[in-house]
Amino acid sequence: MKPTGTDPRILSIAAEVAKSPEQNVPVILLKLKEIINITPLGSSELKKIKQDIYCYDLIQYCLLVLSQDYSRIQGGWTTISQLTQILSHCCVGLEPGEDAEEFYNELLPSAAEHFLVLGRQLQTCFINAAKAEEKDELLHFFQIVTDSLFWLLGGHVELIQNVLQSDHFLHLLQADNVQIGSAVMMMLQNILQINSGDLLRIGRKALYSILDEVIFKLFSTPSPVIRSTATKLLLLMAESHQEILILLRQSTCYKGLRRLLSKQETGTEFSQELRQLVGLLSPTVYQEVEEQKLHQAACLIQAYWKGFQTRKRLKKLPSAVIALQRSFQVEKHYREMEEKSALIIQKHWRGYRERKNFHQQRQSLIEYKAAVTLQRAALKFLVKCRKKKKLFAPWRGLQELTDARRVELKKQVDDYVRRHLGSPMSDVVSRELHAQAQERLQHYFMGRALEERAQQHREALMAQISTNVEQLMKAPSLKEAEGKEPELFLSRSRPVAAKAKQAHLTTLKHIQAPWWKKLGEESGDEIDVPKDELSIELETLFIGGTKPP
Repeated sequence: MKPTGTDPRILSIAAEVAKSPEQNVPVILLKLKEIINITPLGSSELKKIKQDIYCYDLIQYCLLVLSQDYSRIQGGWTTISQLTQILSHCCVGLEPGEDAEEFYNELLPSAAEHFLVLGRQLQTCFINAAKAEEKDELLHFFQIVTDSLFWLLGGHVELIQNVLQSDHFLHLLQADNVQIGSAVMMMLQNILQINSGDLLRIGRKALYSILDEVIFKLFSTPSPVIRSTATKLLLLMAESHQEILILLRQSTCYKGLRRLLSKQETGTEFSQELRQLVGLLSPTVYQEVEEQKLHQAACLIQAYWKGFQTRKRLKKLPSAVIALQRSFQVEKHYREMEEKSALIIQKHWRGYRERKNFHQQRQSLIEYKAAVTLQRAALKFLVKCRKKKKLFAPWRGLQELTDARRVELKKQVDDYVRRHLGSPMSDVVSRELHAQAQERLQHYFMGRALEERAQQHREALMAQISTNVEQLMKAPSLKEAEGKEPELFLSRSRPVAAKAKQAHLTTLKHIQAPWWKKLGEESGDEIDVPKDELSIELETLFIGGTKPP
């Protein structure tokens, strides 16, 4: 059934093919390439165009043209190579609909086989060609055909097995020419990178033929390109499939392969891949492969056993469900009680843990904050010292003036004097005015230096006071103090210590006084302490940071 809404360009080409003679059909089919190229890749429009091309049998016409003798086709290999591109692009991403079985089982394998046949024909023409220009042109056409085949296999990986088992592909792989051989081996490498699993699904004879040819090219071809590609192919096949690695290691056909690979030249572009391949074929790696196979077998046995046990438990599940439903209310109550108990235990445990961590980290936190405060004050002091050093830096003098600059400056001074004529001043008056200016300037600088030193002293004292206050605020109570923590209550200032002692004595006298002496007193009233008593008590007070007399 023909689709509705067919592209008018496809209809025009299909009508022209039906009316034209056979020799003009290939040239007409080339118009499809322009339509495909101008349509965005991956768009729904391109998918619809491919369906129209298939429904109007234009893909089948391309196959018929490719099956003909290339000498009878107008345009020769140029037309044929472009038709292979059209055919591969139309088949990839095509949804055949109702004719899916015919498309996948007949058309696609036929297209892949035609590509291989064209490759063999181009190989024969390339070998028989005498001129270098003709060889280059045929090699270009051969590359186009192999690229089209690779594009087709990338879109339909199920064709890889058919291609690897084809006799035409094996003949292409056995080519002695360097250019043709390297192109075929590169295509084989790309195919295996797409899906290397099909390599084990082909016949044993075909697999041995491919391995024999790759190994033969590795040791017999002087071309470094083919040898590099052959090494990478063997490494890819050995790493992808343990069966091929075991075959290369144990088979009598490949006995001595590792020794021959070890004798290959080092320092080449593919020396790294060569060392990896030799390492894979070594007995140690083979033993690891065997152990891996045993591990996989053990995992498989375990999986079957666990499946058996699971199915057995599932058969007993209905009776267990019935028993569970009978005791559901009691178990629900127990479960709720267990959850509540667990929450209470977790709450108490987390509280205890956090309190313990806080107590352990408290002193470290105090020391850290004190260090930060001291560092901040020290950094400020250093910054001010640098500013002072820059301020009182020695006079470096002026840059030496050139003659031209002197003339220019003298001209500017003369112009300024001429425009701003002032009252005449004697030499004596000028000297006195200069001396007064120097004296005021010196007085200003000396006063500023004294002021800066006083400011620095004030800031240092403020930083010290801030640090002491912060430590005292965060210090524990005397009941909880341990170790050296009581030293935090000491002060290096005698006035502060005296004031603290006076407040302490005031509090003690107020506490020890009888109740009738406290009548009429308010909380804010101060109690006078005799100076003699204060001085006597002060002699026994330890002042932090001072030495005993």
